[in-house]
Amino acid sequence: MSRRAALWAALLGAGVLLIVLGVWNGGARDVLAKAVKICSECIGLG
Repeated sequence: MSRRAALWAALLGAGVLLIVLGVWNGGARDVLAKAVKICSECIGLG
């Protein structure tokens, strides 16, 4: 494996790990709740 491919694999692995940790920590729920609030305010429902 070349050095560039190893770096790419390490960065990809770190990115996947951080995404999984964020979802496990409840970050996806928070982002969805904020998106719904912003969207509701933007179209005048809230």
